[in-house]
Amino acid sequence: MKLSVLSGHGKEAVIAILNMDTFFGEGCLAGQRVRMASARAIGPSAMLRIEQKEMVRVLHDQHAFSDFFIRHMRMRNIRIEADLVDQLFNSSEKRLARALLLVAHYGNQGAPKTDIPKISQETLAEMIGPTRARVSFFMNRSRKLDFISYNGGLQVQSSLLGIVLHE
Repeated sequence: MKLSVLSGHGKEAVIAILNMDTFFGEGCLAGQRVRMASARAIGPSAMLRIEQKEMVRVLHDQHAFSDFFIRHMRMRNIRIEADLVDQLFNSSEKRLARALLLVAHYGNQGAPKTDIPKISQETLAEMIGPTRARVSFFMNRSRKLDFISYNGGLQVQSSLLGIVLHE
């Protein structure tokens, strides 16, 4: 699932690539009346719509679910803060490396995925800011340096962490 926003001039920016078993649209729980982002499936998807009143009821009545949901929101907040810092202080190439690592689940519980979901260079460009041509240049350079590979799909190597961690 891809969450994106559209500027008044028609420029789209991808603000998140959501994994399975995640929430979106939870702004209504905080009183957000106008939806800021659009969600679009980028692969096979199944979604469950929960009405606001039902979600509020479940959060009050089901403490285990409430704890799970609050943890999800805290983790999302941490990720948004990290994304902002990344956008403000890092180069396009470093932002691309971080985006690929995030999509591959590096830093999450369990083993990272080496094969990441199909994601276009255009979507990557919308996520990190430069043109698609610039993303293509960075992807080719990363492939030559064995940070990524294409064998029927994109594989992210753990060595890509060096780009993100190196100052």
